[in-house]
Amino acid sequence: MATTDATRDYYSYDGGQDEMCNKKSVIQFGAIITTVLFPIVIILSVFGNVLVIVILAKYENLKSLTNAFILNLAVSDLFFTAGLPFWAYNHVHGWTLGEHTCKLVNLVFYVGFYSSSILLMLMTAHRYVAVMNPLSNIVSTTGSCSVVTCAIVWAVSTLAASPAFFFTKVDQNQCVHANSYWNLWGIYMQNVLFILSSVVFIFCYSQIMCRLLRPTAQRRKNKTLKLIFTLTVVFFVGWAPYNVVIFLRSLYERPQPNTDTEALARMCEASQPLDYAFYISRLLAFSHCCLNPVFYVFVGIKFKNHLKKMLKGWGHRNSGIRNRHSRLTITSLTSGEEFSM
Repeated sequence: MATTDATRDYYSYDGGQDEMCNKKSVIQFGAIITTVLFPIVIILSVFGNVLVIVILAKYENLKSLTNAFILNLAVSDLFFTAGLPFWAYNHVHGWTLGEHTCKLVNLVFYVGFYSSSILLMLMTAHRYVAVMNPLSNIVSTTGSCSVVTCAIVWAVSTLAASPAFFFTKVDQNQCVHANSYWNLWGIYMQNVLFILSSVVFIFCYSQIMCRLLRPTAQRRKNKTLKLIFTLTVVFFVGWAPYNVVIFLRSLYERPQPNTDTEALARMCEASQPLDYAFYISRLLAFSHCCLNPVFYVFVGIKFKNHLKKMLKGWGHRNSGIRNRHSRLTITSLTSGEEFSM
């Protein structure tokens, strides 16, 4: 997952004292959250993001920078989603799929995570430019510039995700980081990315809201303001608790040399509320992959119209098949022959 070592569901301390930290109730709670609710997130994410890709391919100009961002965001969310079934399986059965699969799943997951975050920042910045300076060339960028921009996003994301491939292993039937250093590296990378995303969100959307609150703004500003407010709230409700929890958990994952039994017991007890918070906050954060299509695509009038058009097309096609079936059935009955579709 975003912190792969967290799939162990316990903390490792030097000295072989794991048995002193009984977290069976935490593991059971995590199993319920992971196996019951993760499939819902996976289904909604796959359905929503595939639908976005189909609509873009069918009705939109993919050379547009805006559409290129939306398309790549849908693909990155699918990459992110692809890791979730493996983590659910790992939680229930342990990792039985081999070390190479462990490395590959981590790489794909992290590429999806980083690319999604970077694309959301770029989309926010692009929206900021479109509102503050609508005549800018950036707003109407098409063609090779869109391709190059998205290629850079994927290259940076792959580079950032590469430690997840090279420094993971299968240990005690779990897919984990090779050591605590790389586990902490993954956590703090996420924290830095969250802080950077937060700065971009707050700056861009606060400036956009100030512009829209001017008396000269268009009449539909209320709808836009509500959307911006919703985007911001969903982002922070989803990712802020998760980042706080994984940072606090990282403090317990640091090596604890010469820790006596009583201190270890206190650390274990103090860490358990964080374990429960981790599962809940992780579910909220990972749900972002199925909410992106809703907030970044289907709230727009244009995409709503595309969706209606596509659904009507499917309805007419199904109606035509039924009508043809009826005509063939009537013909077969009048001719005295049996006919089956």
